[in-house]
Amino acid sequence: MAFIPHTADDVAAMLHAIGVDSTEQLFDEIPGPLRAGALRVPEAVGEMELSRLLNERAAQDGRPLNFIGAGAYEHHIPAPVWAIAMRGEFYSAYTPYQAEASQGTLQLIYEFQSMMCALTGMEVSNASLYDGASALAEACLMAVRANRTVDSRRILMPRAVNARYVQVSRSIAGNQSVVFEGVDFDRTSGCTLPSALQRYEGQNIAALVIQQPNFFGNLEDVDALTDWAHRNNMLVIAVVNPISLALLKPPGQWGSAAGGAQGADIVVGEGQSLGVPLAAGGPYFGFMATRMQYVRQMPGRIVGRTLDSDGRPGFSLTLQAREQHIRRSKATSNICTNQGLMVTGATIYMSLLGATGLQRVASACLQRTAALVKALCGIHGVAAAFGAPRFHEAVLLLDRPAAPVLAQLARRGIYGGLCLADLYPDLGPALLVCATETKIDADIEAYAGALSDIMRSPHG
Repeated sequence: MAFIPHTADDVAAMLHAIGVDSTEQLFDEIPGPLRAGALRVPEAVGEMELSRLLNERAAQDGRPLNFIGAGAYEHHIPAPVWAIAMRGEFYSAYTPYQAEASQGTLQLIYEFQSMMCALTGMEVSNASLYDGASALAEACLMAVRANRTVDSRRILMPRAVNARYVQVSRSIAGNQSVVFEGVDFDRTSGCTLPSALQRYEGQNIAALVIQQPNFFGNLEDVDALTDWAHRNNMLVIAVVNPISLALLKPPGQWGSAAGGAQGADIVVGEGQSLGVPLAAGGPYFGFMATRMQYVRQMPGRIVGRTLDSDGRPGFSLTLQAREQHIRRSKATSNICTNQGLMVTGATIYMSLLGATGLQRVASACLQRTAALVKALCGIHGVAAAFGAPRFHEAVLLLDRPAAPVLAQLARRGIYGGLCLADLYPDLGPALLVCATETKIDADIEAYAGALSDIMRSPHG
């Protein structure tokens, strides 16, 4: 922020009103070594000296090899993406309410919506949500409103769905009387089998959630699951990785020809992989697409293309069905927002890569993960947990607890994956690994070499 209007007296008055002595007290829950003061920046120093000092501090973190995914992915981001996004014309995270002054931003969001519809195979997309987890929660609430064939607030939530997404959905939608019922996964394939759904045949349920690829990286039989849901009057909520859609069947086409190939009804996901860098837990943005028949139940905002009084094309916000714009009793959401700056980066990223570029990225992810799994499973005490086809993640089983192994890898400059002990204790000592197009042969060899050394030790 270039200008902070508060004087010292203003700050003192605010601190007095909330009962603290200094602004530092507002951050006392942050451990001392993690605070800005830990950088030991001098009170006054020249730009050149400051730049050198901060580069030295950043170098202390090292440049570890990252093999963690689990919903946040390290992809190569072409330099023009954020060089363009950070231009003054775009550099804002807020919604362009004034159409007469925001045509460029509105058109960009319109193009984003069009690209997401093309990727997902759906008819309409909103202008983004907070993140993938809250997007799923919103989709569950939307399904309850939109499914007029049943009178139900029950949602089938497979255990192979990202556990963090499930937690957020329970926090948001569960506190609005939505009931989530778990569906177990097959221990051989790591997928949700249609047979696991048989006990719900003919029951009063609003929707089935299907994640593709699922949290374990495995590819679900989306056609069979979609057909089963629609036969039982349920909507289908798809949770997808947008990069994977460059290769996989879009959710709008899910289902078999025999079952009518109706496709998913609501599609959500996390957009971070589309050109947004990993940065200490954020920022992220969620996306949502649906069928035109459900558009008035979709939370968030939509940018529409229209004509002005002179017949010239223009863009404006429409269907802003939230409490800020309409009566609270008719609002579809009270948390939805437009993560405009992240959407800007994603739109530029997709525009630069195009369909062919996205396919190349997705293919490279597929190949890199196959190479990683092959290299690691060649080590004694390491095995693949599941045999299903996968995208760019895989679950590995170890012959010892995973957490100490990952700690040793971290000391060698390798973030070796996510320990699943807390999320899926029934899998035993397991970790989730990920490889994207950013990993070259030397990276995989370095990981395999380090893990081999650690696994040779009787104590791990």
